[in-house]
Amino acid sequence: MEKISNSPIPRPEYPRPQFVRDGWMNLNGVWQFEIDQGCSGRARGLVAQEKLSGEIIVPFCPESRLSGVGHTDFMRAVWYKRAFALPAEAAGKRVFLRFGAVDYACEVWINGMSVGTHRGGYASFGLDITAALRPGENVVTVCAEDDTRDPMQPTGKQSPKFESFGCFYTRTTGIWQTVWLAWMNDSYLDQVFLTPDAANARLHIRAKVARGTGCALRAETSFAGKPTGGAQARVNDGWVEATVQLTEAHLWSVGDGQLYDLDLRLTKDGETVDAVASYFGLRSVGFDGRKFLVNGKPVFQRLVLDQGFYPDGIYTAPSDDALRRDIELSMAMGFNGARLHEKVFEARYLYWADRLGYLCWGEMANWGLDHSNIAALASFEREWLEVVARDYSAPSIIGWCPFNETWDCDGRPQNDDVLRMIYRVTKALDITRPVIDTSGNFHVETDIFDVHDYEQEPAEFARRYGAGTEPIYERFPERQKSKPGQPVFVSEYGGIRWTDDQSGWGYGEGPKTEEAFLERYRGLTETLLNNPDHCAFCYTQLTDVEQEQNGLYTYDRRPKFDPAIIRRINAKPAAIERE
Repeated sequence: MEKISNSPIPRPEYPRPQFVRDGWMNLNGVWQFEIDQGCSGRARGLVAQEKLSGEIIVPFCPESRLSGVGHTDFMRAVWYKRAFALPAEAAGKRVFLRFGAVDYACEVWINGMSVGTHRGGYASFGLDITAALRPGENVVTVCAEDDTRDPMQPTGKQSPKFESFGCFYTRTTGIWQTVWLAWMNDSYLDQVFLTPDAANARLHIRAKVARGTGCALRAETSFAGKPTGGAQARVNDGWVEATVQLTEAHLWSVGDGQLYDLDLRLTKDGETVDAVASYFGLRSVGFDGRKFLVNGKPVFQRLVLDQGFYPDGIYTAPSDDALRRDIELSMAMGFNGARLHEKVFEARYLYWADRLGYLCWGEMANWGLDHSNIAALASFEREWLEVVARDYSAPSIIGWCPFNETWDCDGRPQNDDVLRMIYRVTKALDITRPVIDTSGNFHVETDIFDVHDYEQEPAEFARRYGAGTEPIYERFPERQKSKPGQPVFVSEYGGIRWTDDQSGWGYGEGPKTEEAFLERYRGLTETLLNNPDHCAFCYTQLTDVEQEQNGLYTYDRRPKFDPAIIRRINAKPAAIERE
């Protein structure tokens, strides 16, 4: 098989900025590709077949223009194949093949040998391929099966119809994030969880170590190049914990993402056997009654709904700069964070959020899942825990929200045990952040009471959410109630439709003039800012997405209004910040 050149490489940057190793090789670029509508590829011998029928540019999904395929109909299964040769420095090492994300059920072969499977379209994963490698050229084959209409498969905003409609958009099938090789010694750091302790200027480190018998972990921190402390501990039965007492405290805060560098080294018999470069932010999040606190000070979360869709890449940003730019566009309008909505964003996005001091709610793409069925736990929990583990150490993540709008399905109510168990297992893994069980709907067990309300008339909106009102969503008064004193978050509002020709879809009747739009936006937003019982809002949405025309920016990221005007409205001090 002829080796396909992967130069120039799309999305060449290191895909996990908080877990960087020197030994890696980017496999993005041109791969062989074939659509398998009958899921018959295994029976037809595609694993052993030298050539597939087409080509694709990885990491872009085949529905996207950037992939070079642009096939937007349903694809029950897709196949990928390419050759690679390991560099000399990888000789004698343990080699992993890693995927940022593959939607949905994936199997991987190296030189015809199956090396593993993964289920879940949003979680990152890696497979040890060492035993299947041979000298010289190697061939990797990937099959991804994807049934968007399967009620046990979370799909987010991917359309269950042929066409996009309402708030459902073009689907994503197969590989949609970077694919890369990484190599290391037999003993290596497998997972690292970083927990900042801002009150005591400490960093707590907990790491899972593969084959760590006789190993020790050495951690060194620095800020702007200046050493700020270190710690060492021996590995105990595959895990190691260490605490660094920092000699200088530099707080990560909103709009000021001050980050420490972290050097982690695994040693054995005095020799370094693994090294990982990382970073962390020293910050705390919590509540004082209904006030949300960052580093002990009240901060109103001025959030925007970000769906993470791109006209040319669908789920995948065309470049690393595009990820950063989306955050900068949001901040230019006075937002200090986002709900990363119905999608798990790639680690590179969180890296820029960490650097820019941008607040993020980590969410999962739960739509498409039958929330009335207890079997949904089996489809959801494993992948959700992989997501939480990957993003646990990101300082920009200030809360978790596994479910969004778990509507009753065909007369069957949500299974409360599904939501309750996911809430509890999330809290067991991360006690440092608030968790919302299901955003905007029928809460079961939650740290924050939140509602979604797209009322377009500011006076009526103020009647419901103005200062002194009881936070009960009137559409579901028996099932949507807050507990006394619980923090309140209007986590979706606005959605004001605005296009030059009044086309597209949005919430309610769009205003007729730009002045009317801004007055509506001001009225809705100031109602929430002025309520001392509210800690956050989330405006729908940052950009248009396909037919949904309620973004503050167009789908190609052009502002519909002067960002400075929106910024002035959003920047007004909130009641919880004035007290």
